[in-house]
Amino acid sequence: MLPTLLQEAHKITIHANQRVFSQGESPENYLVVTEGCIKVFARSPEGKEVVLYRVREGEMCILTAACLLSHTEYQADAVTEGETTARVIPAHLFDKLVNQSEELRHYVFEGFSRRLTQVLLRFEHLMLTSVHQRLVRFLRSRSDPHGNVEITHELLAVEIGTAREVVSRHLKVMEQEGLIKTRRGRIELLHPELLTRDD
Repeated sequence: MLPTLLQEAHKITIHANQRVFSQGESPENYLVVTEGCIKVFARSPEGKEVVLYRVREGEMCILTAACLLSHTEYQADAVTEGETTARVIPAHLFDKLVNQSEELRHYVFEGFSRRLTQVLLRFEHLMLTSVHQRLVRFLRSRSDPHGNVEITHELLAVEIGTAREVVSRHLKVMEQEGLIKTRRGRIELLHPELLTRDD
């Protein structure tokens, strides 16, 4: 349940695949997604990207909250995945309202703590889990009832935190083993129950 201040806050709609914020910018609003999804990702100087987390319905952006509380700039980028609506509090009012409203303050810090735990678990997953395990888990979790995953090798690499060439190499081996079939922008899981072996 959103705090009263957020329920009454200004509502915005952002079209699909639109930039929400970019690295180096200062946050303009504290926002909570009410419909849709925002993808937050980091980008290296070489252009390599990795997804940090997604902000879905009823969730706040932990990075925005952290930047507002510490008065720092974004160190990541964010885009919408599909049309997204959110409730927003302007940055210049955020500190004042958090100090005045115990309900809002509790919501912000509880959400901050919960999301931080999720982000840390994701980093642990990226650091300690093999590429093959991450690839298999992603394919199984994102496949439709027919065993298809609509995604390019490049986007798949971003999702699991590795290079496109590495993803392509692993997929080629899996295809040679008869576990999957790859087509342009699509991966078909032929035997999902067998996608459990480690490297």
